[in-house]
Amino acid sequence: MNLHKIFLVFFITISTAFAAPGAHGPNGEHLDGPESGHVHRNAGARIETFTETFELVGHLEQDELSILIDGYETNEPVLNGNLEVEFNGIKATAKFHADHGDYVVDDANLLKALAKPGKHALLFTFSAGKDNDLLEGTLDVSAHDGTHDYDHSLDKKGAWIVVAALAAIVVAAFAVRHRRNKFTGKIS
Repeated sequence: MNLHKIFLVFFITISTAFAAPGAHGPNGEHLDGPESGHVHRNAGARIETFTETFELVGHLEQDELSILIDGYETNEPVLNGNLEVEFNGIKATAKFHADHGDYVVDDANLLKALAKPGKHALLFTFSAGKDNDLLEGTLDVSAHDGTHDYDHSLDKKGAWIVVAALAAIVVAAFAVRHRRNKFTGKIS
């Protein structure tokens, strides 16, 4: 193998080592997962429930429970309503975020209780205009919801190990070639 091929293999391998699996965006979010134009990008535990009047979808994230409510028949968002969430005697009122069209519960006691792994029966009391409804649903929280335990520093360490190994191979190839040329009288 000539020196040019060794360098070509070296640089191709380096570029693939740094393009490790699992593309990430500027904030560390995974870009290789399923695409969604939805508000809930890093959704952990999810809850869905409906009645004849309303349809509710919620996502438990680290710092909030985000909830979208639509009219059941029209599937149109129901905005500016009043929503209360109850779990194990803990009640919290959701705040409506007009910029996202969702209702957000950020009560620390409720979030702490919901973060524990298990099946959590939630009761939602919702009113919008003349319509009032109770919605019940179960939030199934696994031990891994809302966590991101993958250590990305391992990707970088692994890439640098590959680079160091390839550099050692290139140096060894130079040494072998130089030594061979010295014995054969060729000038490299």
